[in-house]
Amino acid sequence: MARQEENAKRNWYAVHTYVGYENAVVRNLKQRIESLGMQDKIFDVIVPIEKKIKIKGGKRVIEEEKIYPGYVLVDMIVTDDSWYVVRNTPRITGFVGAGVNPVPVDETEMNELRKRMDSDVTKHTIDVQEGDIIMIIDGPFKDTEGKISEVDEEKGKIKVMVSMFGRETPVELDPLQVKKI
Repeated sequence: MARQEENAKRNWYAVHTYVGYENAVVRNLKQRIESLGMQDKIFDVIVPIEKKIKIKGGKRVIEEEKIYPGYVLVDMIVTDDSWYVVRNTPRITGFVGAGVNPVPVDETEMNELRKRMDSDVTKHTIDVQEGDIIMIIDGPFKDTEGKISEVDEEKGKIKVMVSMFGRETPVELDPLQVKKI
């Protein structure tokens, strides 16, 4: 597993961690880099996250969500000692790669990831269409079945026909409040 330090290149590498411990791993690894003086070989450690809109208690909220749960990205030059520092950080289970050789994250993929991370809020595509039968999963009509009568992509709203008092009534909802049956 000897690595040639002369031709070692700086790259981003994906490192597998225990799910739920990504932020702790980043903190631990940053402390280890500092205390072991590895700033010249390990430059950055990040948890890739993006902002998403969710419905909580009938309200739209923006939450940060991990893009790849169970992984952190490390910007580093892989040498025996830098590999050892990362590999032996608590709750890291290993590098993503072939055998013992870490494989760098493809530059194109890294650029796409950066775009997702820098984006203000992830846009939601409305994945229902007129005529779809849905179940309302949030709000005052929760657990009511309905049929989509209209999709307004621009406003990000959908109209659903629900049966109330023996007749069909249109209800305007957020697409996050329904799921296809």
